[in-house]
Amino acid sequence: MEISDVKKRVLETIDRAKRASAARRARVDEAAREYEAFLAQIAVPIFRQIANVLRAEGHLFNVFTPGGSVRLMSDRSAEDYIELRLDTEGDDPRVIGHASRSRGRRVRESEWPLADSGAIRDLTEDDVLRFVMKELEQFVG
Repeated sequence: MEISDVKKRVLETIDRAKRASAARRARVDEAAREYEAFLAQIAVPIFRQIANVLRAEGHLFNVFTPGGSVRLMSDRSAEDYIELRLDTEGDDPRVIGHASRSRGRRVRESEWPLADSGAIRDLTEDDVLRFVMKELEQFVG
């Protein structure tokens, strides 16, 4: 094979990788903007409402917003919580729901996307409520 052909393919690969990386960065930046709006307008208010209802029913939970996430945490254990966060590791950024439940020294965790597909801007209060209610059963049952 000619060196010129090898060089051409290497340069094409480098160019393709740079374009893909720039496109991914743009998707992540857009998702981060959408996620911040989602947190402020939908997720945090719903988490606060849930915490208020839980407190009124005798289940002590607080809402925290550490580093770009929202967490509903039990007053009994820091290992007992339900949270939402932005996952930017894959090709398409998405909102991940994560729950942690402790029993003695064992900690059981679960994690999955809040919605199967679609943009972060399309997530609704119902999506958040559905996820939290499913996970909350483990804490109040």
